Amino acid sequence: MRLIAVFALALAAAAPQRRGAPEPQETQTPLPSGKNQRQEILKADHAKSKAEAVELADLARQLKEDLEKSEHHVLDLRVVKKAEEIEKLARRIKDRLRRF
Repeated sequence: MRLIAVFALALAAAAPQRRGAPEPQETQTPLPSGKNQRQEILKADHAKSKAEAVELADLARQLKEDLEKSEHHVLDLRVVKKAEEIEKLARRIKDRLRRF
């Protein structure tokens, strides 16, 4: 019985796993300027991600400073809101990076 279970696990691990729908083939959609649409979207996303990463680092620095100023038993509501803003910004960057 153990041999069968081990064999089944080995087959499951060796079998290629496909999740979701198959990926569509990449198409080359040219823009009126002659540039590839996908490449232009990737460039724009990269620029947005870089700008938001700078903003994220600045917010993290501000959060650190605010936490150092606060006392151990008193938490300022602005600190919580800033932490939530950092989380949202990080999620936007992550989602944009995973898009393609």
